[in-house]
Amino acid sequence: MINRVVLIGRLTKDPELKYSPNGIASCRFTVAVNRTFSKEGEEKQADFIQCVAWRKQAENLANFMKKGNLIGLEGKIQTGSYEGQDGKKIYTTDVVADSIQFLEPKNNTGSSQGAPNYQSSTNHQTAQQNYNDPFSGKSTTVNSDDLPF
Repeated sequence: MINRVVLIGRLTKDPELKYSPNGIASCRFTVAVNRTFSKEGEEKQADFIQCVAWRKQAENLANFMKKGNLIGLEGKIQTGSYEGQDGKKIYTTDVVADSIQFLEPKNNTGSSQGAPNYQSSTNHQTAQQNYNDPFSGKSTTVNSDDLPF
């Protein structure tokens, strides 16, 4: 049996870090994932997927990401239920994150166009000037017989 989920989307709000009575960090968050299909002239649609991260991943997410940031995550679907205040049973479905990747630089504003907002600094420009690309001006051809697949 397989229970794997891979998502790429944007955080819908700033992640909030909480700790259990045993001191284990957790972070619940929602990822907005665009649907890949839409009719011409129709507005894009998104799914809002509830997720949870634990321990160090939860701390890193809360410390470095904010609303609108693009993240990628891999995990598993977990279902549960609890009794609401009115006595009715409420069912939940969450993605429990095993791995989270931050897909934008820390200083990004989280623009919805998906274009990263890179801010140049003097150190960055100096590093760019000192970097010599060994492949610049060279053409690389790969023969399909050389590929392992």
